[in-house]
Amino acid sequence: MKVYVAGKLTNENEREFLERIAKLCESLGFKTFLPHREVGLAKNMKDVNKIFKGDIIDGFKNIDLVVADLNGLHVGAGTAWELGYAYSKKIPCIGIKTDEPVSEALDSLSAILIYSVDIVKSLEELKEKLEDFKNKK
Repeated sequence: MKVYVAGKLTNENEREFLERIAKLCESLGFKTFLPHREVGLAKNMKDVNKIFKGDIIDGFKNIDLVVADLNGLHVGAGTAWELGYAYSKKIPCIGIKTDEPVSEALDSLSAILIYSVDIVKSLEELKEKLEDFKNKK
């Protein structure tokens, strides 16, 4: 089974948290697709086609689950797009939001994300959800 790990990539802390999520998934036997690891980062407008093709066209092939970092004052535009794309393809999604309770995050997450994504509050809770997902497959 393969997990697409989505989240903001603008700084080292964000990328490091995504790598922790990927390692957790891998420790449970999942293969992972981590966009900045597999495709790289967009440095300028010339990279847009490469990023879209790598992250979406190739990256979503054979994906069974999306895990998305939802931390921060807002969800990244790419992350929101990836979650919507996964939803349209009936790929289950788990979000992780460790910085505030979901019950207080309506402004930063939106009703649409809260409704459509199963959201956990810690890496420990994510591990439990991943184990449940794996056992149901």
